[in-house]
Amino acid sequence: MEKVQVDILGLSTSPHTNGAYALILYELEGNRRLPIIIGGFEAQAIALKLENIKPPRPFTHDLFKNIADAFNLHVNEIFIDELHNETFYAKVVCEVNGEIQEIDARPSDAIAIAVRFGAPVYVSEEIMAEAGIREEQKDEDELSEIAAEEAIEPEQAEFLTPGPGARLDELQAALGEAVKSENYEEAARLRDEISRLKSSS
Repeated sequence: MEKVQVDILGLSTSPHTNGAYALILYELEGNRRLPIIIGGFEAQAIALKLENIKPPRPFTHDLFKNIADAFNLHVNEIFIDELHNETFYAKVVCEVNGEIQEIDARPSDAIAIAVRFGAPVYVSEEIMAEAGIREEQKDEDELSEIAAEEAIEPEQAEFLTPGPGARLDELQAALGEAVKSENYEEAARLRDEISRLKSSS
């Protein structure tokens, strides 16, 4: 399975996500971004480590790191390898006494662990192709809108009926706008809606 190495671009939130955050990953050798919706606790755990803020008592992920260090367990990498029904799955690849173990985890927990170990994070190319958002996508959407406006004369508009791709075009245009304004939680929602629409067609 082909892997794409990613890093954390940042965390964002909005009043519409009920306390959830969008964790934005970006590929190191490309121009795609991958938003993953995560809970507030995991977002805080990631943000504290990124900002090098040490809590007065260890969080769960800090506790894991302390236990791992005590028993000479090393985290080699994090691999986000599956996407089912808009849910991401990850593996924490560990090494202890020369033996490699893969432990199932939520991406949010896995990345909170990765930042504590300085472990690299990978995403499968299949997931990146399906759920990643290209930065230049907004430009393509803008060009599509301009081309559509130029191709249809105003007097012809009343005779046109929306085709099966009309809704998809609207969603993709909205996705481009969400990326342009860096509203990644809305981009993630639109991406999932586009995936549902494509799978039902």
